[in-house]
Amino acid sequence: MWKVKKKHRKELDEIVRFMLVGALATGIQYAVYLLMLLWLQPLAANTVAYLLSFTFNYIASTRYTFRVKSTAKRGAGFIFSHIINYGLQTAFLHLFLWTGISKQLAMIPMFAICVPVNFLLVRFFLHRK
Repeated sequence: MWKVKKKHRKELDEIVRFMLVGALATGIQYAVYLLMLLWLQPLAANTVAYLLSFTFNYIASTRYTFRVKSTAKRGAGFIFSHIINYGLQTAFLHLFLWTGISKQLAMIPMFAICVPVNFLLVRFFLHRK
């Protein structure tokens, strides 16, 4: 096996935990989105799904992914990063719907763009001293 320095191991573990939590949050968002499409337009369905996913994501990110105490400052940073992420998701979802991708599938390429950006934003705001 490869030997990994302690600092790099911690970062690698954090990325793995982020991917697990992110996959769960993304799955929650996508499942709720598909369910909400039965009653709502795609952008409204995504808003409802995003809010539910956001709640899970914050709790899991502070307790499990980054293992930091939830504070008002971290919460504000998390909310700010997710406002940016929600804006990106809305823009890309609209773009992919406009290009003709079905409303059931348009979120997949949107996630491919927005999830990595969200990781960087959340990591920045939750790790700030």
